[in-house]
Amino acid sequence: MDYIPHTQDEIKKMLEVAGASSVDELFSEIDKSFFSDSFLLPEGKSELEVFEIFKNLAAKNNTSLVNLSGAGFYDHYVPAVVDKLASRSEFYTPYTPYQPECSQGTLQAIYEYQTLICRLTGMDISNASLYDGGTALAEAIIMALRITGRQKVIIDSAVNPIYRDIVETYLDSRLYQVINVDCPNYQTDKDKILSLLDSQTAAVVLQNPNFFGRIDDYSDLIEDIHKAGSLAVISVYPVSLGLVKPPALMGADIVSGEAQCLGNRLNFGGPFLGFIATREKYMRQLPGRIAGATKDSEGRRGFVLTLQAREQHIRRHKATSNICTNQNLCALRALIYLVSLGKFGFQELAKTNYFKAQFLRQSLSEIDKIKIDSDYPIFNEFVIELASGKKIYQTALERGFIAGVPLAKFYPEMTNKFLLCATEKLSREVILRFKDTLKGILEKKHEVNIRTI
Repeated sequence: MDYIPHTQDEIKKMLEVAGASSVDELFSEIDKSFFSDSFLLPEGKSELEVFEIFKNLAAKNNTSLVNLSGAGFYDHYVPAVVDKLASRSEFYTPYTPYQPECSQGTLQAIYEYQTLICRLTGMDISNASLYDGGTALAEAIIMALRITGRQKVIIDSAVNPIYRDIVETYLDSRLYQVINVDCPNYQTDKDKILSLLDSQTAAVVLQNPNFFGRIDDYSDLIEDIHKAGSLAVISVYPVSLGLVKPPALMGADIVSGEAQCLGNRLNFGGPFLGFIATREKYMRQLPGRIAGATKDSEGRRGFVLTLQAREQHIRRHKATSNICTNQNLCALRALIYLVSLGKFGFQELAKTNYFKAQFLRQSLSEIDKIKIDSDYPIFNEFVIELASGKKIYQTALERGFIAGVPLAKFYPEMTNKFLLCATEKLSREVILRFKDTLKGILEKKHEVNIRTI
């Protein structure tokens, strides 16, 4: 089909509605530095030339580095069965099917994925997935605002700062008040949160384990949240749910998280897989797709998309969200991953991750210049503080180790602090080699002190 541009009369009418005298005025809010000087494109290249360009770019990537970074995005092992089954042609689609009569396999896969998310979190109902953990948390908060009819949200600063930025973008309106509560010693300030609770508080947002890897039990806090008529929203790391107390048993009303760690690789930043689950009484407020089980006219079991009045494309005035798709292929991979591990295999995975981090922390404690505060439990991650941290970090990188995530990027006051992570992919030998590498760097820089927190 040929592209048919707007006529001058149509442009004039649209500008009148927008209250602008010209197209330039309409886009005047955009900084001029973002405008292109020219749309002239370079000459086309052959397939061979393009392949060489990408091959040379790929060669610049260092894939031999040992990764000790996490901060919400984790390097877990993906069993071969996940790639093998997820790439089959009858499954390989990123989109939710509309026609149940020809999509029973995909719909059942979504239904089973929802079931496993409910089993992990302990909640009653899950949707078919969302874009990523950050948007899932934002949708969970909007859910709470809609359910309660209130305007204030209290967020623990130990919630992933990337997620909090996404939430603030979603709620960028004078109608809502978002309060971030500081987390002394990387722990939720429960007393401060309780002091801020009032009749306008729609939700309190928590994370477990929190961004710093600290594990907590929010049962008592959530009980007080409910007494104030507010909802408890918890962001969780699904692998930890094989070991730590599930959010449902703490009394959570809405649970969200990032399921990239379930059979999906980091892939230089995506695609990721957000999940959200809630209590049955709130299921009509749940955004996104939901696959349900039903029976056909002959009494045979089948699967369909259900409760679609919530969707943006049907009865828009009653839509709960503008989300009208899901990360179907990533959700399929998560399903295959969970089924391949099974209940006991998943529990073993969680224990392995827990003890790997403990072993890493214990190993670092054997270096004289390292002081460790081990008064609280962690899962996967913990914080270290390095004097001359940037230099130490860079030296470790040159020696083959990504020594965690620099926290000053997210918390400016945390200068020279880094978040270290250990997953099942980090062997005992590699951890000891990292310990020796770090010790060697420190011994050559006597003015540098390292303290693990």
